[in-house]
Amino acid sequence: MKLRCAVIEDFQSVSATVTDWSPVTDDVEIVTFTEHLASVDEAAAALAGYDIVVTLRERVPFPAELLARLPRLRLLVASGMRNSAIDFDAARRHGVVVCGTASSATPPVELTWALLLGLARGIVPENEALRTGGRWQSTLGADLHGRTLGLLGLGKIGGRVARIGLAFGMDVLAWSQNLTKERTDEVGVRLAASRDELLAASDFVSVHLALGDRTRGLIGAAELARMRPTAYLVNTSRAAVVDTDALLAALRDGVIAGAATDVFDTEPLPADDPVRTAPGLLATPHLGYVSRANYETYYGQAVEDIRAFLDGQPVRRLG
Repeated sequence: MKLRCAVIEDFQSVSATVTDWSPVTDDVEIVTFTEHLASVDEAAAALAGYDIVVTLRERVPFPAELLARLPRLRLLVASGMRNSAIDFDAARRHGVVVCGTASSATPPVELTWALLLGLARGIVPENEALRTGGRWQSTLGADLHGRTLGLLGLGKIGGRVARIGLAFGMDVLAWSQNLTKERTDEVGVRLAASRDELLAASDFVSVHLALGDRTRGLIGAAELARMRPTAYLVNTSRAAVVDTDALLAALRDGVIAGAATDVFDTEPLPADDPVRTAPGLLATPHLGYVSRANYETYYGQAVEDIRAFLDGQPVRRLG
C-alpha cells in the first residue's frame, strides 16, 4: 500500500509543475491542498490520514497539540532550514522526522527593493490613475541617490540589500543588537550607534531581523515617532518586529510618509483587516520567497527528502 503525502498551502497550484515527483510516486500518493488550514482543528481534520506532509515556510504551525492528533505522520518536510512554527521536541516524541530544504536570499532582496522603489516613486497610485483616466502625474517621487538607507539587520539578506543601496548612491547605515563594526566594514556601510540614531537619521528604513524575544515589537509608536515625517518604512522580515497598530496609527496621523510590508500578524490577511485600507501603505501577500526558482528548490528538494526518508537515510534534518 502506498504512503500518502499531503502538500499543503499550495495557493498557486504549482507544486506539481515546478518539479518532477516521479522519484517517489511509485511509493507515495501525492495530494495537494490549495486552501489555507487556518486552525489546529482544520489541520488535524485535513491531515489525519497522511504519513507525510510537505508544508511551505511557516504558514501552518505544527505545535504539540496538532502533532498529537496526526497519528500516521512520520515525515514533515518544511521549506527552508529554519522554522519557528514547528515544535521539534513534540515531533521527536511522536516519532516524526522533520526535514528542510535550501532557500535563496535573492527573492526577498529583490522584493524589498520592489517595495522600496514602489513607495518612493508612487508606482501604485500613479498606475491606478493612468489606468482609470485619473490625474496625470499626481505624486512627487522621493529620490534615493544621496539619501540615507537605514537597515535593521545586516545578515545574509540585509547585507545584499545594503550593497544595492550603495549602488544607488545611498548613504547606508545599519544596526542590530549584535552587529559589529567588522561586519559593517565588510559590507561597506556605517554602523549606527543605536536603533534610535538609525531611525532618526534615515530617509528609508528596512527591516531584516530574525524574530525573537529581543526583536518582537522592536518598532512601536515611540520608535516610529523618532523617524522623519518624510521617511518610509519597509518590512519584508517578520510582522511582529513592527507593532501593527502603531504603524497604522503612524500612517493615519502622518507621522511617517509611508510604509510597505510583505508580512502580517495573521496570514492570509482577513478580508476586513484594517491593513487592507491603511493610507500610505503598500502591501503584498507575503511574496518575499515566492519565485519560480525558489519553488523549484523547495519542491525539488522536498522530493529528495521524501526519497531519502523512504530509503531509510533522511537528509537535511531539522531540530
